[in-house]
Amino acid sequence: MPAPLEFADVPTQIGTFRIAYLGRTVRVVDLLEQGRPQTGTPIGAVRRKPPFAAASPPRQLQEYFRGRRTAFDLDVDPDTTSDFDRKVWRMLLGVPAGTTISYSELARRAGHPGSARAVGGAMARNPIPIVIPCHRVVGTEGSITGFGLGLWRKRWLLDLEGAWPIRSRSAEGPRSRNQRTLDAIEARVRPTAPAK
Repeated sequence: MPAPLEFADVPTQIGTFRIAYLGRTVRVVDLLEQGRPQTGTPIGAVRRKPPFAAASPPRQLQEYFRGRRTAFDLDVDPDTTSDFDRKVWRMLLGVPAGTTISYSELARRAGHPGSARAVGGAMARNPIPIVIPCHRVVGTEGSITGFGLGLWRKRWLLDLEGAWPIRSRSAEGPRSRNQRTLDAIEARVRPTAPAK
């Protein structure tokens, strides 16, 4: 008999997330706002409560928010989406924690240069945030734009991963001199060597 579709609620520092999964394949990660899921729990899913099994999707999500995991060892299978979205998300899964990528660079890597807006739409339709790390996608010059869970959560996630403030070298290269970056902040507070 195949494993049932399961779901679990995982409390975190930025809200409770409901994760729906089949074995090690994640179908949905949904932020519960005021106790209500945004997309709904899949029909027939079985609730799992902590403690969660080692390496299970809810356990990995817990470990991520506790700072004990930077990469997920899971498969993803969104319920409904276009081929374009799936291609963009596959490229995004290759952007590691601690780095960012611009919408335009992600479009280029997915084989659709000039489609930054369409990539933004794919990020907005992402039903598996955190695991498919749409929070790592930033605007031109590293600006923090668009995030369905709220911009403050995007900054929090980037900070957890060590990518906030944005470093001057993100996944696609150097940034402009006017951008406020972690490198510039570190340079201002770095002690100078005493004169000889």
